[in-house]
Amino acid sequence: MLDIRLFRENPEIVRADLKKRGQSTKLVDEIIDLDKRWRVGLKKLDEMRHRKNVVSEKIAGLKRARKPAEKEISEMRKLDADMRSLEKEVRELKSKRDELLMRSPNLLHKSVPIGKDDSDNVEVRRWGKPKKVEVQVHGEFIEKLGLASFEQAAKVAGSGFVFLKGGLALLDFALQRFAIDELAKKGFTPVLPPFMMNRKAYEGVTDLHDFEDVMYKIDEEDMYLIATSEHPIAAMYMNDVLPTESLPLKYCGISPSFRREVGRHGVDTRGLFRMHQFDKVEQFVFCKPEESWAIHEELIHNAESLYQKMELPYRIVNVCTGDIGTVAAKKYDLEVWSPRQGKYIEAVSCSNCTDYQARRLNIKYGSQGGDKQLVHTLNSTAIATSRTMLAIIENYQTKEGTIKVPKVLVPYMNGIKELGK
Repeated sequence: MLDIRLFRENPEIVRADLKKRGQSTKLVDEIIDLDKRWRVGLKKLDEMRHRKNVVSEKIAGLKRARKPAEKEISEMRKLDADMRSLEKEVRELKSKRDELLMRSPNLLHKSVPIGKDDSDNVEVRRWGKPKKVEVQVHGEFIEKLGLASFEQAAKVAGSGFVFLKGGLALLDFALQRFAIDELAKKGFTPVLPPFMMNRKAYEGVTDLHDFEDVMYKIDEEDMYLIATSEHPIAAMYMNDVLPTESLPLKYCGISPSFRREVGRHGVDTRGLFRMHQFDKVEQFVFCKPEESWAIHEELIHNAESLYQKMELPYRIVNVCTGDIGTVAAKKYDLEVWSPRQGKYIEAVSCSNCTDYQARRLNIKYGSQGGDKQLVHTLNSTAIATSRTMLAIIENYQTKEGTIKVPKVLVPYMNGIKELGK
């Protein structure tokens, strides 16, 4: 959420930012109008409270003097009724204003490229040599090898789920342990968060107008299944003040992620690219504002290090204004090479959310008795196992119809070097 003072003092900054995103600036005018009416209402309430105090004292004086006070009592009753009405109006104005504030997107960093969709994302760098070889469709391939079953999962839970079996199940855990160990070396604390969140906490993390369609809501409960461990970790310090000396706080979130969207139909629908449930290791950082842009670069380099060690070719893109979403001020994607599709596909998302989430969640830092400031929050995928396994299956297929295990993962696989033998 943006600071309301920005709309009062520098609304042209917000308007210019919305234009970069290709969005209407009507939202700014609506927020300014509601805020002005709210402040006028507050001023009137203060004046009415002052008048009520004056009248109350007058009534008390008249009663002490044993003089009639019917006129003043009548005025007091009218003041009480008018105040109740105005208090309700002021609450409603603030609620509407704050709802629109929550929907107003974060301010973009000046380096974010302007564009309409992911085709306008700007490549920053590449690593590795993409293999231009013909490979089997990964979903059919792993079913043929007995490493997965989409059909059996569909009987149990519907499409978008899978039973991982044997070596592929081990590979999922191997990827998680590999990412956890590598991040631990860099000072990240492993966290297993709750896999459900209430609405209040979720609204602090992201715009539910933007995100609710892809989330699972628990019937008759004020709870949602988490879409990523980023969300509960971000809300962990809701309404808290963090000691300055504790920052930056670096966390390694480990959890399944639950998402309703599956994406476009096609040959890869029955596969690992878009799943309703997948495992993910996430990087999350709370830090001081002056640290956040350096940490943003650090997080994407951490993810790159993992893919380099697995010897999976990738590229980094700077995500454009039309593809960045509401919360991030700047976002990098790491796209891993898919030989079957002959292109790079998204595997990692790395965002600096500046103070946007912290303002929604009221997370500050400072010393006892000193000034308090909003923290900055950052998040980045380390490894999302399903898409990384897809990349391994395609990039490590052999002519003999097996899948080699990347060397760095063999110790996590009980020494297994090849799947499907």
